[in-house]
Parts: sequence; structure tokens; C-alpha cells
Amino acid sequence: MKWVLIAAIVAATSAGEILQAMGMRQHGEIRDFRPGAIRRAVALLARNWMVGASVVAMAISFFAYLGLLTLTELSFAVPATAVTYVLETVLAKYILKERVSAVRWAGAVLVICGVALVSL
Repeated sequence: MKWVLIAAIVAATSAGEILQAMGMRQHGEIRDFRPGAIRRAVALLARNWMVGASVVAMAISFFAYLGLLTLTELSFAVPATAVTYVLETVLAKYILKERVSAVRWAGAVLVICGVALVSL
């Protein structure tokens, strides 16, 4: 069951963060931080389906994480779910068309090595 929860956390977190990035790119930069402008930005973002879907995905991830913590130790749960960093790096490159440097790929490989060590 813990591996099912880890898969749900990884999938939901990755989807949520990619959708959030896409939604915010579609919305554009927020430059005005006066209360009225923030209210308008929140209203616009609430109508953006990508931002809304990202909130749902992150809520799924949060509750799956709570479930995982009832089954296993924090010292296992945190590193095991770190696989999201690798998946998000891959998705950023191929879905968001971001340039991912060799240093970032090396970091992703190190994360995979750490997850493998923890899963033993």
C-alpha cells in the first residue's frame, strides 16, 4: 500500500506543479500587490482551469502523503517521494519546453540514487 501512495503522491504533485506553472504562465506576472489588485488576480486565477486543477492535484498529493505517514516513518516518506523532482525535471523539459542544464540532470540522477538507497 505504501508504494501505491508514493505513486499517487509523485503523480499528483508532478501534475499539480506542471499545471500550476502552465496556468501562471498563461496568467502572466503579477506586478501590483495592492489589496485590490491582489483580489483581482485571485479572481482571475480562480477562473483559470489549470490553476484550479493544480489545486485539486496538490490536495490529492497532500492527503496521500498523510496516508503514507500513517504507514511508514518520515525518514522513508520524504526521500521516497523525492522522485517528484526527477519527474518534474523531465516534464519541464518536454512539456514546458524548458532548457535543463547538465548540472540539473546530474542533480536528478543524484536524487534517484538517494531514493534507491532509501527504498532498500
